[in-house]
Amino acid sequence: MFSKKPAESPRPMRGTDLMPSRSSSDSTFSVIGADVTIRGDITASADIHIDGSVEGDIACSSLVQGESSKICGAVEAESARLSGTVKGSISVRELVILKSARIDGDVSYDALTIEQGAQVEGRFAPRGTSAAEPSGQAITKTRSDADPDAEGDGGEPKLSLAG
Repeated sequence: MFSKKPAESPRPMRGTDLMPSRSSSDSTFSVIGADVTIRGDITASADIHIDGSVEGDIACSSLVQGESSKICGAVEAESARLSGTVKGSISVRELVILKSARIDGDVSYDALTIEQGAQVEGRFAPRGTSAAEPSGQAITKTRSDADPDAEGDGGEPKLSLAG
């Protein structure tokens, strides 16, 4: 009933003990918080969620950008969901541009979704063709209120085919 054997003291808990173990084949996820500014390029095999600011190029598997986030540099990823500001070229296999996004740069994609209200100043082209190549056709989206001579309905974005 009672043992004279001393009780084993409990092992102190470490932060890593609270997290399930991951095998090397599982993907990881990195978050850059709203109060963080990174100056330099980011390369990751993981998925990245950015709420802060990045001044440099980003290359990752999947990118999610928060509304208040700012990226000044090129973005290259398998998939991206952009809702903040990007100043630089974008090359993504599957791209979703949300209505709060403000993009200034050329966009290369395989699959593209743009929510109504998103602002993009640049050229669109399927990946494999150069967005800056004048002989290839690309779509340029402009705001009609920036061009008073443009036909439109009072400041609504307009899509046109660049030739």
